[in-house]
Amino acid sequence: MISDVAYDLFTVFNALRLVCYLQQIYKIARDTTGAPAISYPTWILWTAANSSTAIDALTHPGDITLAWIHGLNALCCTIVIALTAFKQRQYHAQIGQIPPGYPNAFDYASACQRHGTT
Repeated sequence: MISDVAYDLFTVFNALRLVCYLQQIYKIARDTTGAPAISYPTWILWTAANSSTAIDALTHPGDITLAWIHGLNALCCTIVIALTAFKQRQYHAQIGQIPPGYPNAFDYASACQRHGTT
């Protein structure tokens, strides 16, 4: 009985967590200031924690539901990291504050320089 309630609570709260990830992804996608409030170390830690739990669930107890839930959580964390990096790069290119030697995918001259074309 207690284990069933615990499993149901785990499922409900992790489903809600996925909804929150989607909300975060949406907010980053709409951000125009480079998503400065996103902490890479935090999101990388959450990605690693979710990934390791998914792997453990597949290899140790063999709980497919746990593996899928944490796998999806890790995927959402990875999307947050990648989208934040893209938005920060886009923002810095837009305001013209790209650090020296930092390739700028939004600038034709920079792309030509990277590929050795003129």
